[in-house]
Amino acid sequence: MARLIGKTAAVTGSSSGNGRAIALALAAEGANVVCSDIRKNALDGGYEDNLGQDTDDIIRANGGKAEYLDADAGKRDDVQAVVDRAVQAFGRLDIMVNNAGIFTGLHTIVDETEEEFDKTMLVNCKSVWLGCKSAITQMRRQDVVDGTRGRIVNIASIGGLVGLAMEPAYCTAKGAVVNLTRQLAVDFSPERININAVCPGFLHTAMVRPFIDDPELNEVLHSKTPWPDLGYAEDVAKATTFLASADASWASGSMLTIDGGYTAP
Repeated sequence: MARLIGKTAAVTGSSSGNGRAIALALAAEGANVVCSDIRKNALDGGYEDNLGQDTDDIIRANGGKAEYLDADAGKRDDVQAVVDRAVQAFGRLDIMVNNAGIFTGLHTIVDETEEEFDKTMLVNCKSVWLGCKSAITQMRRQDVVDGTRGRIVNIASIGGLVGLAMEPAYCTAKGAVVNLTRQLAVDFSPERININAVCPGFLHTAMVRPFIDDPELNEVLHSKTPWPDLGYAEDVAKATTFLASADASWASGSMLTIDGGYTAP
């Protein structure tokens, strides 16, 4: 039986990559989904099927309920509008997935510009803070249903758990997401709000394609990943769906690594 029938989810950065896979997976489990991104169409270079079809259109074509909202996850009013749309359209917000993220390229801190740092922190860190703030504020108003007032899943990264070569701002931002997730779980678990994070490794997405297409970098990724193959966005989506469901009813403050063993050694 579908695990999320009657639930309402909001997903930032839902047009491509992990966000697209997450939105589709939540909908496949029966959730109504509010999709949000700075662009409705998927990024070029992705590995998804039906790249020419928008995420919300796919959900509806498969018999689900979905809405789309143009929203910059780094802007307070835009993030609040996503939460408000979920409540207006479907009555409440059961699941918030803070997924939106960027990567500005490989460079040491010496070469990384202040503008690159600021943009990375805005999209990869502040957006999660804003999403959690708006979602928690709404969830605290809601009745407890199936043991929770709501579930938040933040998409962090293995870069928030270990240092990745030449990714100073990215690791800084994702490290902040990891500890923000833990801190919020301490404050709001007593109010029956589940707050967890998924930490993906290197996956087949448009963001990672330059690494995969470069033979030397590809070899490095495989040499550092114990599992023989690299992952896909669907792997992150399955983990997110678990944390968004009652199957993870006692999980709060957890970091679920989906990385083929990259962080295990």
